Order: sequence, then C-alpha cells, then structure tokens
Amino acid sequence: MGLPTAGKGSSIYSTIGRRVAEVGPSGTWDLPLEDGTDQVDVWDALAERLDPAELRPKLADDVEVREFTHRWGPPYAMIANPRDLVHFRVDGEELDRIRLMDGTRTLKEIVVDRFRDSGDLELSGIADTVRQLEAEGFMDHRVVDVSCAVERALNPAGTIRQKARRLLKDLTIEWSGAEPLVRFLYRRVFAWCLHPAGAALCAIVAVLGFAAFVADVESGRYSMTGRSLGIGMAVLFVLNYLMVFVHELGHALVLTHYRRRVKSVGFMIYFGSPAFFVDASDGLMLDPAKRMLQSFAGPYAQMIIGGLSAVVAYAFPGWFLAETFYRWAVLNYLMLTMNLIPLLELDGYFILSDYLRVPELRAMSFSFTAHELLPRLRERERLTRRELALVLYAVLGVLFTIFSFWTAYFYWRTVFAETIRNLWDAGAPGRTALVVGALVIAGPLVRGLIDLLRSIARRLRALRRRLLFRLERGWRVEAGELLSGVPVFSDLDEDALGDLAGRVRLRTFARGEAAIRQGERAVAFFLVRSGTFQVVEEDRERVTERVLRVLGRGETFGELGLVEAAPRSATVRALEEAEAFEIDKSTFDRILSELVEVPGFAPTVQGAAELRDLSCFSHLQPDELGELLSLGSWVNVPPGEAITTQGEPGDAFFAIGSGRVEVLEDGVRVSTLGPGDWFGEVALLLDTTRTATVRALTPTRTFRVHREGFDRLVARSFRRGTLTSHAAADRLWHH
Repeated sequence: MGLPTAGKGSSIYSTIGRRVAEVGPSGTWDLPLEDGTDQVDVWDALAERLDPAELRPKLADDVEVREFTHRWGPPYAMIANPRDLVHFRVDGEELDRIRLMDGTRTLKEIVVDRFRDSGDLELSGIADTVRQLEAEGFMDHRVVDVSCAVERALNPAGTIRQKARRLLKDLTIEWSGAEPLVRFLYRRVFAWCLHPAGAALCAIVAVLGFAAFVADVESGRYSMTGRSLGIGMAVLFVLNYLMVFVHELGHALVLTHYRRRVKSVGFMIYFGSPAFFVDASDGLMLDPAKRMLQSFAGPYAQMIIGGLSAVVAYAFPGWFLAETFYRWAVLNYLMLTMNLIPLLELDGYFILSDYLRVPELRAMSFSFTAHELLPRLRERERLTRRELALVLYAVLGVLFTIFSFWTAYFYWRTVFAETIRNLWDAGAPGRTALVVGALVIAGPLVRGLIDLLRSIARRLRALRRRLLFRLERGWRVEAGELLSGVPVFSDLDEDALGDLAGRVRLRTFARGEAAIRQGERAVAFFLVRSGTFQVVEEDRERVTERVLRVLGRGETFGELGLVEAAPRSATVRALEEAEAFEIDKSTFDRILSELVEVPGFAPTVQGAAELRDLSCFSHLQPDELGELLSLGSWVNVPPGEAITTQGEPGDAFFAIGSGRVEVLEDGVRVSTLGPGDWFGEVALLLDTTRTATVRALTPTRTFRVHREGFDRLVARSFRRGTLTSHAAADRLWHH
C-alpha cells in the first residue's frame, strides 16, 4: 500500500533529492542544510515524517454513515464511499473509532481517547480500521497501491482478461455504466408508478391480473404441456427474458426513487435459470423499511406483468398466442413465489433479514450449523432458542436449494422442451448446439461439483501435509522461524526453539471453523502459518459477540490460557481457509518447566498472562503484551505513599494489580480505585501537570508505563496491523 502525500513536512523529500549524493556512510548529511543545521540523520528524519502513529486520519467530506439496530447483536453502522460505491459494515466499537477520525487527532490520540472511554487499549484494531479505510478511498487523502498500479501499467489488457475469465467461470456479464440509463427510465417513464396514484393503479392491475389467472386455470382451456407453435416458443423465449429484466428494473427504480445509485447491472445464469441482476449495494444505506420495499419491488413488478399476461390470455382465448401468454403468466407467478421464499439469498431472504434486523442471517445459520453444532452436542450443551432457529433455517435452506434445482429443471423443460426436441431431431449441427447450450446452462451445477471436489482435495492435501509433516525438516524450520519472531519466545536459544518447533502439528481450518472456543479448557496454543483468524468475545446470555482483534501470519493465540490454566476467554475462528501450527499443553508444560532457567522466558510468559488479567490491557495481543513488559515495570507502593502528586509534571500511566488507592483533589478525596483500575492516562499524551494526587491506602502493586514507552508501543502496533484479504467476514464487512 502506498503512503498519503505529506503536508507540512513534505519538504524533506525535495531536500533528500538534492542532498542524497552528500549522504555519507553514517547515514547523515555532513554539509550544512538550509535551516543552519549541521547534520540530519536521514532515517530519523524519515521515521519522524512517516510515523503512522502521528497520522491525523480524516474521513472524506462525502463519506456517509448510517446507524442501524441488530436484533441478535450490538448496533452497527454502514459507511459508504459514494465516489466508488464501496460500502462497509462496522460494529459499534469500530464506529466509535471512526467518529474520532475528524482530522484533529493523531492515531495515538485516538487510541488514548478510546482507552479513556472503554478502558481497552485497541492498538492493532485501530490500525486495521485506518488502513482498510485508506485502501478503499474513505479518507480525505488518496492512497495509491503502487504494486497494482505498476501491474496495470505493464499489463493493460489485464482488466479485459479478468472480465473474460469471470464470464467463463461465473457465466456473468457486468456493465458499470447503467446509472444514467436507469435514471432516464425513472424520470421519463416509470416515476409515476412510485407515486400514490400510480401505485394504486399498479395494485389494481396486479389484483385483477391474479383474478384473471385464477379464472384461466379454472377454465381448463390451457396447458403447460403439449406441442407448441414455433413462433409461440420464440415469443415465450423473448417474454421470459423480459420478465427477468422487468424484475431487476423494479429494484433499480425504487433504488433511484430513494436517491441511491445503481453500481452496475448484468446478466448471469443463477441455479440454471437466466437472470439479469442489479448491484443494489447502495441500498444498504436505506432504512430497513425502505430496503424491504426495494427488495419487494422486483417480485411486485413480476406480479404486474404476470397479471397483464393472464388478462391477455383470459380476454383473447382464441388468439394463437393466448396459450403462450398463459404459460408466461405461470412462469411469472412461479418465479416470483420462488423469489419470495426466504431460504435462498433472493428477495424474500433480504426482506426477512431486514424485518428481523439480522443482516447476516444465512451466513450465521450455516456457519453455526457447520462448525458449532456438533461440538455443542458432544459437550451436551443446551442450545438457545436463537441457536435452534439458526439450525432450523440452515436445514430448510439446504432442502430448499435441492428443490430449487428441480424448479429450474421444470422451468427450462416448460420453456424450451419443444426447442430441445427440434434441435435433437435436426441432426449433428443441432445436437452440437444442444450440447454446448447444456454445458452453459449446467455451468452452476458443474461448478458446484468442481467446488465440492476441490474441497475434498483440499482436505486430502491437508491430511497428506499432516502425515508428511514429521518427515520434512522444512516445516520445523518454518515453525522455528515464526516462533522466534514472537516476543514472548524471543529469549529462547536455538536448541530450545528447535525442540519446541519439532513438536508442533499442522492444523487446517475451514472458513468459519473455530480453533478454540470460549469457556473450553485450554489444551493447546497456536501459531498462525497462513490465512487470518478473528478473536471474538461471546456473551451467550445476551446472544452477542464483540470482535477483539484479527490475527495473521506469525501471530499466536491460546498460550496465555495454558499458562493461567484457565478456561478460554474468547473464541478464535478462521476468517478464510487457514493453517496454524499447534503446540499441545503437554509439550508446552514440559518445555516451560525445562526452560524456567532461561533468562526472561518464563517471567515473560507469566508476566504477559498477568498483564492480560488487567482490564485495560485485555485487548492487547500476546506480542504486544510482551513489548509492554519491556516498556514498563511493576512498582510496589507502601500505604500512605503518594504515587502521583497534584501539580507535578505527568510522565507515566499506572494500572493497579492489587491494593487500593485514593484520589485527592486539593486535599479532598474524590474517589478510590482498586485492582483493575488505572490512572494517569492524560500524561501519555500531554506534558501537563497532575490534576490530582493518588495515594496508596493499602500495600499496592501497580504497573507503570512511561510516556516514551507507550509511544513506542503504539508506533510498532500501527506498523504491524493485520489486514485481511476480504472484508466481508473481517472486522470490516464489505457488501
């Protein structure tokens, strides 16, 4: 990722350009600079100008933020970049961070502001948020992905090839320039349909049309089977695509009516059926009631044209195309019914999810059923009503998917049975065309089978890797290198690292699969080899989850649970297919007991576990806790001794591990603090005098972090933040 253009300090780049030839081996300029300075250290100057902790992030002025409630979780918000029509879903905590990105605060100040509000140091989480927002154009400065720009410049045909690849792979054609056409159709043709009088007229047509359809069915004059005139089949073929077009146009018109934009339109084969589609992601910024109306607009448009076709068949029974229009009415009502059943990600699903205020209902149900249900049943844990509902929805969804394939077969048989027979009877050319068409139509089924085979192959490869793991030295070398980069293991010598790395196992996790679960006994810890994992804190009584952090390659989780011999404090799930090295408890305990004499190792691990028990440090990752240990120290204070004094310069932050203290303002006690509380946070940023005296009431043990140490920890965290490759399941969800 590129860097934003520097503002105030940008002159350093022109200075470097002029003076680069004068830099000596020491990395300094030996000639006087324009400001009279004798020497400037190049790397120190660059570090100062490019320190990410000093960045003042600011959302672009046109970025839109809308807040929504969630039935089964905390409130969330949608934020939109209207220039690129990119939308992110963020949870409440992340929204609080984003609100602070107004250009008046540095990243370091945002960390401290959030810390003062929530009591959690959210270092890497804020880094992830800022970098993702920068990458997607939400900030007031543009960030250029240099690698992608160079690749596009060297390979200008890449975009065309990508579209061709998508056409062959997904049978999808997409057009991003449809917005002007949709607005023209809305203003000049269809705007009246969305005003009260026009809406009433459309409703009357729909009701009368359905009544005519019922009369057509009861009359028995028409049939869906039998031989049809060739011209009738051609007309039905055209009308069929008109039906799909009108359906999607209904979505687009309501979107335009509510002053939102259509990102793109296109055509695809969905469950074996032809389908136009409209990218209506901008509708995510609408209120739930308007989103429900926008989702219903497609089936409602089908209801109207289906009713008109039924009226034609009823009014002109002797016309040679009357049966064709009857069949079209049947297909319209069949497809709109399928669309409204909320078990596939079609219109009915989005209406239901908006009504329930559970935007990720389908993903939640399938993820829980696939990855959480069996472990919960094995542990004989009682499922909540919400969890039972998720399992029921997932089971019904699978059954309905099977039914949908049968419906697609009926659909194609009805529309094209006569054409298929004619092509087959036409000899080799017709049969060749039929085979090609069948391959195109069966594309989704073929791709589904291919995906299933790939999934099985991935499982077999993972099994093969595990079997070969202990025979190949390369795995252990890689594991040792990753372990050596973890701060809590940095003091281990080469032999100890080799011993630990030689006992690891390779584990593969599917997307959504839990590596560890909150509340279970700690039996292992993990080192991420590839992919990303999400750490969430579950509240099963309130049926909510809180995302704590995202972990990437080289990061660990679960080791502090082994040290503390305590139940897991959070659940860790794979955000994508991921691999991790696993070290079981017996191996960890044996090596830990053998290495207690290794300088710094056992104290570091035990100290990190102790720090994490303090609420203000609970958000920190293990490597951040290890760094914090090196940047601060425990201080024992006897009763009656002042830890800070009002009026003195503030230079440190304190977290109370044990004991109690009193807070005095002008000699008057205003509060008392105990284990888990903290004080002195203002001094992390400002060279201000203390506003109160804090004095120990009992023997007190506090962890002291000086301001310079805190600055170093923040800067390192912002340089290291984990970014995931797909937002939709991450800390930021991309729609």
